Amino acid sequence: MDTQGAATSAAESSAEDAAERRDLAVRAAVEQGLVGGSDTAEPLTCLLDVAGIRASAAALTSAFDGAVAPGTPVLHAFAVKAAPLVPVLRLLADAGLGCEVASPGELALARAAGVPAGRTVLDSPAKTVAELREALALGIAVNADNPQELERLDALVGRAPTASPIGVRINPQTGGGAIDALSTATSTSKFGVALRDPGARAWLVRAYLDRPWLTRLHIHSGSQGVPLALIAEGVRDLHALAEEINAAAGQRRVDTLDIGGGLPVNFASDEPAPTYAQYVAALREAVPALFDGSYGLVTEFGRSLLAKHGLVLARVEYTKTSGSRPIALTHAGVQVATRTAYAPAAWPVRILPYDAKGAPKTGDPVAQDIAGPACFAGDLLATARELPRLAPGDLIGVPDTGAYFFTAHYGYNSLPRPAVHGFTLTASGEVRFHLVRPAQDVPSIVAEAGGPLRDALLPASPAFEARGSGRSPGL
Repeated sequence: MDTQGAATSAAESSAEDAAERRDLAVRAAVEQGLVGGSDTAEPLTCLLDVAGIRASAAALTSAFDGAVAPGTPVLHAFAVKAAPLVPVLRLLADAGLGCEVASPGELALARAAGVPAGRTVLDSPAKTVAELREALALGIAVNADNPQELERLDALVGRAPTASPIGVRINPQTGGGAIDALSTATSTSKFGVALRDPGARAWLVRAYLDRPWLTRLHIHSGSQGVPLALIAEGVRDLHALAEEINAAAGQRRVDTLDIGGGLPVNFASDEPAPTYAQYVAALREAVPALFDGSYGLVTEFGRSLLAKHGLVLARVEYTKTSGSRPIALTHAGVQVATRTAYAPAAWPVRILPYDAKGAPKTGDPVAQDIAGPACFAGDLLATARELPRLAPGDLIGVPDTGAYFFTAHYGYNSLPRPAVHGFTLTASGEVRFHLVRPAQDVPSIVAEAGGPLRDALLPASPAFEARGSGRSPGL
């Protein structure tokens, strides 16, 4: 069997193992009262497969380890926005990964997880001076998005030398993928310096020649819906620009290439496709010199590391028929699958039916809608989906939701954030759950909505009322 065939076989075996672990976890979640129809069970919970997450991290690191020249520094920085959960970041750090952050909150999460500054990268198109100052003081790598941000860095670096590696993000303008809203390398993308705009390339070369502390180049040309060849084309352009800068400088000024992430995820089945091995193969074909040891490498994967290891598990509360269409009303909807509710064609999800005991449900398929609890008509996970007919008390599982789904809650209708549990299997096959994020309670929803400040907008005195009317007190 060739290398590619062996990789495919291993991926299929991994997918089968993951599916088996998932079904065991669903049954155990019901038996242990984490979800289901009992008075103490939640109607909605979310699960993360710890073994699957570790396997994804290992697949990423091994794919690059097998391609780069010995001794090449490589940092795989997990995109925190994909799963902003401290225990997840801690797990990935234990697996050898760092963090890519894009806000003060994400940086705080990475630090809470114990991720060192030297394994953290700050990206964002709208960094404040305070954010930049903090990153430089901590020694966190910074990728500047635009010329104005670079001018801010000029001032900050001039006042206080830093150990932070600093680079500039470019937009290769190589084109978009199937999902416009996620395509970062279009001709008019908001991200980075547009490489093909008139004068941009010359400006970039001069910027590096004038600033010895600029040592990195950054790109993020991939995302869901973008083919591997197009991602690789952007990385090829990044490498070519680095070579041009170094040639103009007469020395190795750029020493590290941050090639971003954005490996698409297969939402149609359990198979992980494309794989990291396939991604590396595409890069080796498009830009073989990327791996010759001339440059250190940084990656920023998120969705591809976590998506396939998450499961939303929700109780069917009611069933009904409308216009002859069966509808199952569940507790999972827009609050945990926001993109699916608002853009179902771009973000379709699979629905896995289980009975009230957590066993996979069988039976003749019936076209039915799977609806969420929110008060708008589009709160649907699936329309006319062929499934065994669901009944109250059954469960639905929504796989591939470990990134950007329940990890990034949407508070429509003040629906609470569900609990998130990681799960592991013992050698004897027992499922053990580990709380990652507790379920949000109603008092915390009230507090977030200004409950302690309930009188803040009421007139406290006649003087307050006079000011509010535009009249001066006493007139």
